[in-house]
Amino acid sequence: MKKLSLYIVIAAVVCVSCKKDFAEINTDPSVVTSPDINALFAYSAENIESYQGTEWIWENLEQLLRFSQHLTTDPYELSTNINSRYGVLYNRVLPNLFEIRKQIDAKTDKDRYRNIRAVTYVLQILHALKVTDMNGSMPYTQAILGRTEAQYKPVYDNQKTLYDTWLKELTEAADALSADAAGQVNLGASDFYYANAWQNWAKLANTLKLRIAARYEGQDVNATKRIFKEVMQSPAGFIDSDIAQFVYNKPQHNPIGNDIDYRSPRFGTSSIINFLKSTNDPRLKIYFSPNDLVGSFKDTLAKYGKTLPAFINVNDPLVMFQGGPADWTTDPAVATFYKTTFDAGGDNKYRLIGNINKRFFAPRYGTFSNSNGRMLDYMVTWAETCFYIAEFIQKGHGVGFDTKGSAADWYNRGIAASMQTMNKIAIAAESTTGFTGNGDAEIAAYQNHVNVKFNGVNNLERIYIQQYLNFYRLPTEAFTFVRRTGYPKNTSTYYPRNAWNEPIPRRYPLEEPPLGTNNENWQKAQQEQGFTPGDRGVPALSTQRLWFDKNSPDFGKGI
Repeated sequence: MKKLSLYIVIAAVVCVSCKKDFAEINTDPSVVTSPDINALFAYSAENIESYQGTEWIWENLEQLLRFSQHLTTDPYELSTNINSRYGVLYNRVLPNLFEIRKQIDAKTDKDRYRNIRAVTYVLQILHALKVTDMNGSMPYTQAILGRTEAQYKPVYDNQKTLYDTWLKELTEAADALSADAAGQVNLGASDFYYANAWQNWAKLANTLKLRIAARYEGQDVNATKRIFKEVMQSPAGFIDSDIAQFVYNKPQHNPIGNDIDYRSPRFGTSSIINFLKSTNDPRLKIYFSPNDLVGSFKDTLAKYGKTLPAFINVNDPLVMFQGGPADWTTDPAVATFYKTTFDAGGDNKYRLIGNINKRFFAPRYGTFSNSNGRMLDYMVTWAETCFYIAEFIQKGHGVGFDTKGSAADWYNRGIAASMQTMNKIAIAAESTTGFTGNGDAEIAAYQNHVNVKFNGVNNLERIYIQQYLNFYRLPTEAFTFVRRTGYPKNTSTYYPRNAWNEPIPRRYPLEEPPLGTNNENWQKAQQEQGFTPGDRGVPALSTQRLWFDKNSPDFGKGI
């Protein structure tokens, strides 16, 4: 009996030991229970850019830049492939950033991670703002709480709540990032945007506050004034140089590739090309490609007795750059030349309307697939910052504090920054550039051009148009700009918007969550915004506006 008892005790001990050992041995080695903070950050930082191939094809080149009249192409319906930005936010951006903050908060030396914690907010707000720009109310304050607080039905925060929350988070982030950085842990190579230059993250935070200030104006101009003052007085500053711009720069980045012409080629509109020509803008040959009216084309026309269509001035020194109607139905006689060549006699067939500069957008498309060209994606720029400041000063929002220059000063800084950045993108793409060297002479000549320089009559419109031209590579910002301002304006004698017949959706339809999940909150948010739940039709999308957009002018009816 003593031996039996001993065996039972030994077996029990072994059994307990086995349970413990087997639990350890059977832990799945592919499951990371304590993920590295730097790796978590790199994943989110990469994903705000890597998904954009889909966005460029289905939204930017086919919809948003067409609606803003930066280019024109065949009209297509809003595909079900749009709005990938929404899912990316909740699946690939927010989860890791929340996990980083959770890990930091549990550390005994969490103060050493203050800057990393602050940067996670700046990064997520950058993308979240882009999501609400097209969707309106969305989960944020209660988002990603399922894993920690069993909150599986987050409320959809309205845009005012989102803006106010983000302004607070950005202010706190800028303050933290501009404080003494001694002893702060950094992100190593995972910060491939700013290489742990915390002051640049702080500047990005403040420029994002200016983006929100611009959106806030239609609902509360005093909020815009307050935000503007906060940013101008912030010790952290704002994006104020090339090195402080937020840019994705990886050699193999090729989001568009041969899909640059997917479903339809893209062309310049007559409004943008004519203005760029009238001001001798160096960005003309960066943004657009010439047609076939080059070299000895006049001799060929004379030889065969051919006359170009009336919309082309054969003696125009920039005749090789031609645009057409933004809405093809408004001028079918010209629109026919988008896809039809002109018979110049003999075997000569001339393209009369040039494309957008494909290589500027897709450095490795088609025959350039083996080139060393790379796509630089400047997501937040120095020029954008300058034009917001110029706009706010011109509107009288800068009274009572130091704006560090006049509206004209900031306007000219914005022009210079835009041209230098666009030229840098072109150089990286191995595309056509606007100038060689720093471009100081060309930029100065442009700034002093009679159609560019402040004249005391339509200064705000001039700021608006330069802001508009600078958004050529930022389609969501371009579309937000034309919604909130109503520029370019239909009746303008300075930069007239092209005639347009079709209704334009001013937002995206936000799909209902799967049944049995968060349907009640989704329904409530749709109704509170004045939307017809589940309606994907253009009549609803073009009339039922987002909160920031409710008081905005109609397209082309800016004041």
